[in-house]
Amino acid sequence: MTGKGIIKGMAVTAKNFVQSYYKRDRLTTIQYPEEKQAPEENYRNFPFLVFDGQNDEEGLRCTACKICEKECPPQCIYIVMQRDENGKATKHPKVFDIDISVCMSCQICVEVCPFESIKMDKVYELSARERFDQLLLRKDDLAKSNEYFHEIRPSEAAVVDAALAEQAEAAAKKKAAAEARKAAKAAEAVARKEAAAEEDQSDGKAAE
Repeated sequence: MTGKGIIKGMAVTAKNFVQSYYKRDRLTTIQYPEEKQAPEENYRNFPFLVFDGQNDEEGLRCTACKICEKECPPQCIYIVMQRDENGKATKHPKVFDIDISVCMSCQICVEVCPFESIKMDKVYELSARERFDQLLLRKDDLAKSNEYFHEIRPSEAAVVDAALAEQAEAAAKKKAAAEARKAAKAAEAVARKEAAAEEDQSDGKAAE
């Protein structure tokens, strides 16, 4: 029959059109901003920095290694490492800025970070009247807790926590082994010293 495919297509269109008035899953219009649709877990917008514990400064995972700054395609990340009074690096960012007016949400910074310190956020209401300073997110703006990370990305956060726990356990074992070796060397040195002292004492008695 000529036009059978067109008729079937129009029937599907008519069915969807009618159902869009009374079926919840077919309602295509959301009354924003009164109604807001929650983004999917894999949705990504702009990066944020993860911190552990309650202190967003001390618990920050970032070590200011600058890998994300170097790998960022639009070069929108700016990092300055913090230093102590002697000028020694503290492995902590003094400055961490992201210009979201330039950021392309590519997630490369997340992929290259070896410390799981930078992740992609879901916040999308970031418009501002001023196009420069208000769109420059600084360290205090970017720092968000690990609990927040679990809220927006529970699956990924669980995997990250497991990996970090495994790394911490391996580091603890390595440290314990190093301390055991150090203690064994110290005990061996003491034993040698005592043996040498006894030998000198016996030689002195023999000479008498």
